[in-house]
Amino acid sequence: MMKSYKYEVFTTGIEEQIRRGILRTKDRLPSVREVKKRYNLSTSSVQSGFESLMIKGLIESHPRSGYFVAEVKEIGISDIRTRLTPVVRDEVFMKNVMLTTKHAAEATSFNNAVPGDLLIPQKLILRTMQEVIREKGASLLRYYPSNGLEPLRKQIAQRMGIYGCTLNPEELIITDGALQALTIALSSVTKAGDIVAVDSPCVFSVLEVIANLELKVIEVPVNNHNGFDLEYFQKACAENDVRALVVTPNFHNPTGIMMSDKVKKELLRIAEVHQLCIIENDIYSDLYFEKERPSTIKSFDRKGVVMIYSSFSKTLAPGIRLGWLYAGHHYSRAERVKFALGRTVSPIYQELVLRLLQENRYERHLHSFRKKLHQQAAQILEALRGAFPKDSCFSQPQGGYSIWGKMPENIDMQTFYRYCEDHKVLFTPGETFSLTNQYSHHFRIVFAERITPESIILLKEIGKKSQDLLI
Repeated sequence: MMKSYKYEVFTTGIEEQIRRGILRTKDRLPSVREVKKRYNLSTSSVQSGFESLMIKGLIESHPRSGYFVAEVKEIGISDIRTRLTPVVRDEVFMKNVMLTTKHAAEATSFNNAVPGDLLIPQKLILRTMQEVIREKGASLLRYYPSNGLEPLRKQIAQRMGIYGCTLNPEELIITDGALQALTIALSSVTKAGDIVAVDSPCVFSVLEVIANLELKVIEVPVNNHNGFDLEYFQKACAENDVRALVVTPNFHNPTGIMMSDKVKKELLRIAEVHQLCIIENDIYSDLYFEKERPSTIKSFDRKGVVMIYSSFSKTLAPGIRLGWLYAGHHYSRAERVKFALGRTVSPIYQELVLRLLQENRYERHLHSFRKKLHQQAAQILEALRGAFPKDSCFSQPQGGYSIWGKMPENIDMQTFYRYCEDHKVLFTPGETFSLTNQYSHHFRIVFAERITPESIILLKEIGKKSQDLLI
């Protein structure tokens, strides 16, 4: 029998990963100290193990740097070495994900539509989580009802009722965030090949959900005049079998525009005439800057035309994956779709949000959060309008996170974005908000990170530089 060595407990795994291509040339290996601690080996055993791998030509030692995977040149090894099949990734998708989520610690981020670390109510969330864990204990490790915790559904329905939006908690589903809610809603009323209308510009994540469900898209322009091009939408419905409209009427992302009640009612009337479902995104309505929360389209709905969804990720923290969907008449189908996507939503998040709603902690947080966002929006707008070219346009948000900017047509936008990135200032290019190229000179500015005097100075410098790029 061949003698075995203690160090084989870790060298066998490393050798297999190298031969299968999981570990590649120049990859750093764990240090002697790490291996020693992980496998409870002596220093000499670990060193002997690394030496055995070096003798086989699989690794090499770099003085004061550690051990690395060597370039395998032996014909015998390369002949028997198996490689994992390369993962083919969609380049356009990956580019858009990077543009909408890229965030470096040293960068001034105006591109990520979530509350920044310094605006997240960390103490409130962590303190409440600790209370929940102490009280609920091991029950948090079990499945919760697939449609969500009943007291939480009742709290959400009760809260929406205060704002004039009547919801039956029995027709409400707790979801793993807003995008899951949208996926469930669309899956409940459409099938592959159906036509869906969206407000345009439209956030990349919504377009991706629609694409993954193999639906066709009609983009309906959002405008400053009334918040939505009703004439365009009416014509689209008359000429096409539109099955659903996905729309954000309050503090639209990325424009920040709020639809008037008159337009909301007319939009509802058109949907009733053409027998299509309105899927209303209510995710930003709690972030209003004026005296009261704006009305929803659902609050005017008497025939069950509207499904409405929202999330707590934008108002509390992005890592809290908890949203909700009011499915109404479509509840039976929506419930089945939800179950297929996941048996339950995180119990601790459900209990956390329930506690925050029950004890009015959520409302108190929103009061200070809205005030801060309003202040930051004003600061950003002042810097944008004072430093960027005179023909630039910037929307005036009444709530939410976003300012929608448009640069003059005679500016090289690619050079502009490269300059911004070189100076660690991140915006979201307009091209990610449409399947067309009609927003090539637009960009979104998000004011959800804490604004500092330094970031305002950087923004003004970017604006001044953009004037030099006019051609």
